[in-house]
Amino acid sequence: MNQTEALVHSIIEGLQEKKGKHIVTVDLNQTSGAICQYMVICEGNTPTQVAALSDSVWDVVRKKANEKPLSIDGQHGARWIGMDYGTVLVHIFMPELRAFYNLEHLWADAPVSVVPEID
Repeated sequence: MNQTEALVHSIIEGLQEKKGKHIVTVDLNQTSGAICQYMVICEGNTPTQVAALSDSVWDVVRKKANEKPLSIDGQHGARWIGMDYGTVLVHIFMPELRAFYNLEHLWADAPVSVVPEID
């Protein structure tokens, strides 16, 4: 497993720790012009949960991968928080915004992997 894949696994662990829903990864490695290698997308049911998911990703990635995001946007309203780790972008949505933007289907040729939910 390379460093970027390890980062993706740490991000997923942080999302699962706070019960993130409908987690998917989008592999953009073979996509021409992509600004990152992977996107990790999930949702939380409330702004409070969206913020908690972001905090959990921050904590787990800091401990496991010793990395901090280059930037975070959307923390104020916590309806959509984006975290930029350079090679990986994390999008944490409220369900209605996720459905509206439908990011996982922007690149029809990029493989999308569904992460199994844990109980």
